[in-house]
Amino acid sequence: MSSRKRSSAPAAESEGTNPKAPCPCGSGRRYKHCHGSGYAPPVNRPFEGLPGEADWVALRELVPAATATLRTTDGRSVVLASVLPGGTSALVRANGEILVGVQTQASSDDVSRDIGTALAAALEAPKGAPVDPGPVGAAGSAGPRLQEVLDLAAPFEVTVHDDFAFWLEGTEPGAAALAGLEHANEAILPTVRLPGLDAAYWVRPGTERAHLRWVRPEPEEQLLDALARLGAAEELTLGEGTRYAGAFRALGLVVPVWDLPPDVAAEDWVGPAREFQRRLEQALTVTAPLSSDERRSRAGLLSRQITLR
Repeated sequence: MSSRKRSSAPAAESEGTNPKAPCPCGSGRRYKHCHGSGYAPPVNRPFEGLPGEADWVALRELVPAATATLRTTDGRSVVLASVLPGGTSALVRANGEILVGVQTQASSDDVSRDIGTALAAALEAPKGAPVDPGPVGAAGSAGPRLQEVLDLAAPFEVTVHDDFAFWLEGTEPGAAALAGLEHANEAILPTVRLPGLDAAYWVRPGTERAHLRWVRPEPEEQLLDALARLGAAEELTLGEGTRYAGAFRALGLVVPVWDLPPDVAAEDWVGPAREFQRRLEQALTVTAPLSSDERRSRAGLLSRQITLR
């Protein structure tokens, strides 16, 4: 049986609770569909509280090849990778360097605990040895959450790579490893993190289009109101030839997406994105009720928003 910690409704509050009433745990779900069913709801924002939460979401859902340096609470350095070979959760190189992946083959209802479990196992594994974090997925992970293992004062700085060559750094790869690397590189879409803009990623999936995908840290309702105000004022684009395409929800955050001309370099979008950031920050300060035009704009935004599972 997994020793994983799960949230629980206080016994004094849950005892005798109406099955149709809101669950005392605060999830917003009815008690019969939450702790009354013996099921703890998924952690909707698993990276909340970590420095760079929006970039954590981007590395999990959007970015093909990227790394960041983490520091544990006991001062050890760890390399976080968007993905590791074979979708493995962690590995320890012969020189003792630890790598942990964000995009893994299996996950439970708390991604933070999944990755934290893998990290804890890697910290205990011998140099060059396989890392076995134990069961992950439907059975749940038994180890700590990232928020319990990492130094939350350490900065989170992402480096986007053109390929997965970092997989083999410091090693002497054989023919099979090189062939696997080449195969993985073929699937990479050109991606650039716009400097000075948290979690704003330019990507070109083909010769006919490019996108800006921007993971936003604001609460969804507040962000949607601000975007609706900008949409009603026709200020939702990034300039000529661009179009607001919609948004998706990922791990508790909203990710607006713009269509961009494919022949304009990524760095040329830094200025327009910064100007949009200024407009958005101003719209976020407005607390007045939405006008009729803004409500129509908001309804249109919601119709173009999907949730990643």
